[in-house]
Amino acid sequence: MSKIPKVGLALSGGAARGLAQIGVLKALEEESIPIDMISGTSAGALIGACYAKERKATVLEEIALGVDWKKLARLVDMNLILLWKGFVQGQKVKSFLNSLIGDVKFKDLEIPLAVVTADVETMEELIITEGSVIEAVRASISMPAIFIPVKWDNRFLIDGGVVNPLPVDVVRSMGAEIVIAVNTIAIAPQRKSEQPGGKETKVRPSLHLGDTRLLAVKKRIDSLVRQDKDKIKILDDLLYIAKAKIYTHRGGIEPKTPDIFNVLTQSIHAMECELSKLAAKSADIIITPDVSHIGTFGFHKGEEAISQGYKATQTILPELQQKIRCP
Repeated sequence: MSKIPKVGLALSGGAARGLAQIGVLKALEEESIPIDMISGTSAGALIGACYAKERKATVLEEIALGVDWKKLARLVDMNLILLWKGFVQGQKVKSFLNSLIGDVKFKDLEIPLAVVTADVETMEELIITEGSVIEAVRASISMPAIFIPVKWDNRFLIDGGVVNPLPVDVVRSMGAEIVIAVNTIAIAPQRKSEQPGGKETKVRPSLHLGDTRLLAVKKRIDSLVRQDKDKIKILDDLLYIAKAKIYTHRGGIEPKTPDIFNVLTQSIHAMECELSKLAAKSADIIITPDVSHIGTFGFHKGEEAISQGYKATQTILPELQQKIRCP
């Protein structure tokens, strides 16, 4: 009887588009495809960490579709005094991550995990496989100029996507004999229509809002939002006044002008897109969900992203099963 090869999963960044990775995991789980190790960058680090903890894609799906993403956006703990270091401090993000993953160490995970980050000063890739999972993930999702870099020992770390957006080589070095690469990094195409063409496969989970994990996450978000209720009200008022002045002033900025966050993320994704194409060439199986129509911060389109990930995985299953049977 032939030995079953070790299967590794390399998960890319992609911000909201990374939610498609939940659909990929769900499809692989349904077919009993073994995942022996995971490497992840940015969004892939977050999804990978959540899955590595308990191997339950349906739990991730329930949380992704049960969270109020508009409310979650209010957890941005902007500090004007530290603005020149980054827009977001990340303490509230860390608290949110704690509700998702829990205060666990890498050694406690069900599946071996490697999180990719980058040293902001040297642009050296730093792969984290020990210590706090939350701190590692927080560093890996810290998009340059938006998040304040995360201190790790004597280094300051940022989003690993700037050096390795699709860590195929990382999971291969962990011992994977077959590498499945999931690439959810994309640049929005030329404007056509809001919805992608073709008939879409809908994957609607049977949500149980009484699930303790989901309730705990929702409760934590509500608590964090309440803490800064007054600050949020003041910020909302200031933004409203600022927008009114900018858009009504003679010679003001065109309202449809992309904001600084979109400009930054699109620029970063353009670079990551090219790097991920190169990395994908060394993978055994490549899954590329059709998520280019989902914006960087389009977390409210989670159902659509998950559906695309699920559908893209179904198309490669025969090839993957063949490789596992005949390595």
